[in-house]
Amino acid sequence: MDSNIFELMTAADVAQLLKVSTQTLANWRSSGQGPNFHKVGGSVRYELADIKEFVAKGRAA
Repeated sequence: MDSNIFELMTAADVAQLLKVSTQTLANWRSSGQGPNFHKVGGSVRYELADIKEFVAKGRAA
């Protein structure tokens, strides 16, 4: 089993980490611009590895 499944974060956790609002995350999800996410039941969850990848992709060269 993939150990990352136990590192799922809520939208509130990710918003705090990225210093954006949860509404910004919702907007990114609906437009396909934000980090990859999972739907668990009716809840949105993020893997830490996906957050790191999202930040790395936005890094200026």
